Amino acid sequence: MPWLNNRAARGPIAFALVLGGLSLSACASTSYVDEQIAGVNSRVAAVDAKASDAIQRADAANAAAAAAAGTAQTAASDAATANQRIDQLTARVDQLGQSGKRPRN
Repeated sequence: MPWLNNRAARGPIAFALVLGGLSLSACASTSYVDEQIAGVNSRVAAVDAKASDAIQRADAANAAAAAAAGTAQTAASDAATANQRIDQLTARVDQLGQSGKRPRN
């Protein structure tokens, strides 16, 4: 190989070898890419499942809170009605106390 002894000839040959080596190592095979994508897809699916579960629990909590708010409004209305009746009875008891009549037992 006398042409390897020539310095001028070694440069392009070395460049071609380096370029060839880099071109072979820089390409990923489709099976490798598919494996990597499958791993990422499985993680994405797991996160999506967790997010869906969290959304369902949040919706259930929201429904329970709305039901509790409705119950609280009903209780407040019932309490207001009871207070009105107590006020009416208090006025009646006051009238009876002023008239001198004794209430029946």
